[in-house]
Amino acid sequence: MSTINDIREPDLNTEVIPVGFDITLESESRKIDCCCFGLWGPTGMTSRYFGGVEGGATHSKMVLMNENGTVLAWADGPSTNQWLIGQEECLKRVNNMVMEAKNKAGLDPGTKLLSLGLSMSGADQKEAQDQLISGMKSKYPQCSENVFIASDTAGAVATATEKGGIVLISGTGSNCMLINPNGESYRCGGWGHLLGDEGSAFWITQKAIKAVFDHEDNLKVSEYDISFVKDAMFKYFKISERDELLHYFYSKFEKSFIAGLCKELARGAKENQDKLCLALFAQAGEILAEHILGVGPKIAEELLSTPSGLQVVTVGSVWKSWDLMKEGFVNVLQDRKRNARISKISLLELKESAALGAASLGARSIKETLPINYPQNASLYFQAEF
Repeated sequence: MSTINDIREPDLNTEVIPVGFDITLESESRKIDCCCFGLWGPTGMTSRYFGGVEGGATHSKMVLMNENGTVLAWADGPSTNQWLIGQEECLKRVNNMVMEAKNKAGLDPGTKLLSLGLSMSGADQKEAQDQLISGMKSKYPQCSENVFIASDTAGAVATATEKGGIVLISGTGSNCMLINPNGESYRCGGWGHLLGDEGSAFWITQKAIKAVFDHEDNLKVSEYDISFVKDAMFKYFKISERDELLHYFYSKFEKSFIAGLCKELARGAKENQDKLCLALFAQAGEILAEHILGVGPKIAEELLSTPSGLQVVTVGSVWKSWDLMKEGFVNVLQDRKRNARISKISLLELKESAALGAASLGARSIKETLPINYPQNASLYFQAEF
């Protein structure tokens, strides 16, 4: 019989066994699937300050640290996803955050960081990484001696674990990345709102709106009452007719704004017990678990055999509604016909920004090590055995 241990208020004295991973340098033979990492490193060294950026589709965060791992400053910024805002604007925003952090730390603006690790949404492909690196080198040469770029998923894993694991993102968009102890990485999803983003805030919102449209068109009659979702949709977008919504999806599309309706849908599920909203979040839980199964065959045995089982770092605002997704999530993993390898799983929530992991990856790329307190950076909130 499968057992589930749902840890709502974990024992603060319980040690979350850290696991972690290595990275492959640009000069070595690339073993990283999906071009997860990129690196530029000119010769020379001027100081021993390290930076890390967690770059998201909605907002970004920068950390500035010294060689002892002490945080000297934080800086916040808007979206740095180059596919949403363009490469030039992306680089400009990164540089602005670096300059702000230097100012807060009392450093001269011309002080070069020894390394800058960028853990960026939309930076999974080698070509995209190379373009960003080239842009940083040419446009902002005073920013950092070395620039390392990884996907947003890599930074999250590096913040919470030492040897690797899975990061499962469900925020504005969604993505799943496995990073094994040898540095090899495998992904499932993360293809954007037109080809993926399953289980994300945008996906939940789009499915909710489509349910209303299909029901009223008599194309596909909903088995659930659409009243709450329709009312929430009209209020959020400040419209009085359905066709007014087309403006937001086509002529003035803004992914993060559309995804914002998900908060109201979560409220409808929690406070109103609206059946359509509940069904949408249950479906989100199911498909997020399916992302884990997608990379399942590639998971190193070392990650499955830890005392904590497979560690999954969950990132994104949709995980705040875990109670609505849990049943669907667990049901998928309990199906031993579909899940033959994972017998125990631990879900971790970051307590610190993935910018810390990005800074650590940047340092490792030039064979430097930043002291990272992994148990302090993440907390265990759910554990289950199957």
